Amino acid sequence: MGILHDDVVVIGPAGREGEPRVITVNCPDKTGLGCDLCRIILFFGLSIVRGDVSTDGKWCYLVFWVVGNSTTRWSLLKNRLVAACPSFSSASGISYYCSESQPPKPPDVFLLKFCCYDRRGLLHDVTGVLCELELIIKKVKVSTTPDGKVMDLFFITDTRELLHTEKRQDETRVRLNDVLGDVIISCDIEIVGPGITACSQTSSFLPSAITEDMFDLEVPTKLPTGILTSRSVSVTMDNSLSPAHTLVQIVCQDHKGLLYDIMRTLKDYNIQISYGRFSIKQRRNCEIDLFIMQADGKKIVDPSKKNALSSRLRMELLRPLKVAVVSRGPDVELLVANPVEISGKGRPLVFYDITLALKMLNTCIFSAEVGRHMIGDREYEVYRVLLDEGDVLPVPRNKIEEGVWKMLMGWE
Repeated sequence: MGILHDDVVVIGPAGREGEPRVITVNCPDKTGLGCDLCRIILFFGLSIVRGDVSTDGKWCYLVFWVVGNSTTRWSLLKNRLVAACPSFSSASGISYYCSESQPPKPPDVFLLKFCCYDRRGLLHDVTGVLCELELIIKKVKVSTTPDGKVMDLFFITDTRELLHTEKRQDETRVRLNDVLGDVIISCDIEIVGPGITACSQTSSFLPSAITEDMFDLEVPTKLPTGILTSRSVSVTMDNSLSPAHTLVQIVCQDHKGLLYDIMRTLKDYNIQISYGRFSIKQRRNCEIDLFIMQADGKKIVDPSKKNALSSRLRMELLRPLKVAVVSRGPDVELLVANPVEISGKGRPLVFYDITLALKMLNTCIFSAEVGRHMIGDREYEVYRVLLDEGDVLPVPRNKIEEGVWKMLMGWE
């Protein structure tokens, strides 16, 4: 009689302390489903240590072994994973749970505006509250006034779609008050229209030196300051082992969101995974085997297409995000570039990791902006953080870049 709603996603109990939990997903297939699921798992702060994917093109079965922590909200994670799965009616003709026949409308955008007295780690603490409440930061504008006050403008959407209610707004204000305490002066939340969000756009201008360095689409060997990328990345493609599929074999160093980076790249290329296996070996080395096909159901035989996909995978695994500390006149600016999927989504928790790294480095933030920029044929989410002004930075520039990079890669 089919699989019931509760069996779409099953999260097994943890064994002994420190052992991974097993998440199984059993539902109709769609191109990019693995990417969507990996993104949700990453948003909840989980690490995937092993994975198996199998599909016949209509129905798929995915298994993820994940490591969380004591604060992981497993029931909420299950709800988010179920919501990302396609309707069962698309494969069986019978609807076991309801799905909207029309594409979902874009979520409402709200402006969270608050003023407070500045203190070290303030921006990270606010970002942490928003993440816990499942409020997605779309844009941000943070500035410090000469009298030591901070004006923060966060353009956010609500995963729960309840921010229009007084109860949800009160919950947000209470959580911010709990974290910020006496430093908060005012806090307002209001829905905004497209005209206001358009006016809030950050400058589309990026200095040419930054774009040439940070957004170089050639496969890099080192970061700008000489920090090595992943020790090595090997991507091989073979058409001889399957009559219908191209085998992609990847060997690389593990990092936060590794499986997501692979899945989003294949999703952008409209590639379907028929079978895949991911595992972490000794010394955090990863081995990934993927049997893939194009949207037309054929293997990839065109040499130029094979080279393009192989090069993009290598680039995304060597340097999934781009980090640089540059001079902005007399000041110092941290820039982080986060590639955006074709679907319009970027890697989650990037701003959270940036602010956490700077807090741990005891480095203050004078102002911050997040905006979208088209560089070449790709869209990036660019984080521009002006570090606290002063004659001497408390931390050398290369240490700031290294600290942020390691936090983003999960190597802290």
